[in-house]
Amino acid sequence: MEKKKQKTYTPKEALIKAAAYCAYQDRTQQEVRTKLYSYGLEPDDVEELIMRLSQEKLIDEERYAQSYVRGKYGLKRWGRRKIMQGLKSKGISDYCIKQGMKEIDPELYEQNLLHLLEKKNTTEKEKNPFTRRQKLSFYLMSKGYESDLVQDALKSLES
Repeated sequence: MEKKKQKTYTPKEALIKAAAYCAYQDRTQQEVRTKLYSYGLEPDDVEELIMRLSQEKLIDEERYAQSYVRGKYGLKRWGRRKIMQGLKSKGISDYCIKQGMKEIDPELYEQNLLHLLEKKNTTEKEKNPFTRRQKLSFYLMSKGYESDLVQDALKSLES
């Protein structure tokens, strides 16, 4: 079977395609860079296009971080640690991560934690109270919640 040859684009064509790619949803510079290289562009052209897309506000890592945080804590109910890890893995700067984390409402954050704990508590089959507490704690920590908040939530559940 013959491997299909990757179509290469001129910088002008690539700019149009990249603009559409960015307009569809917020992207990181790294995601766009990877996409542009897949179009068969030279490194100089790639960097120039990334600068143009940034100037035209099609790539905005601060905005990306904010929408990422809103989605992960609002819909997936992730904790701060897991969200920060996710943003770091996408190559987002510390400044943009800090700006994104401002999207978290502390009250809703706490509600998310308690909601996850109650949900997990009803489905957890473990009978031994010590092991059960440990399993609930591990679950919440894997969701990215800070250990002090997890311990407080477990205390409030037991009382």
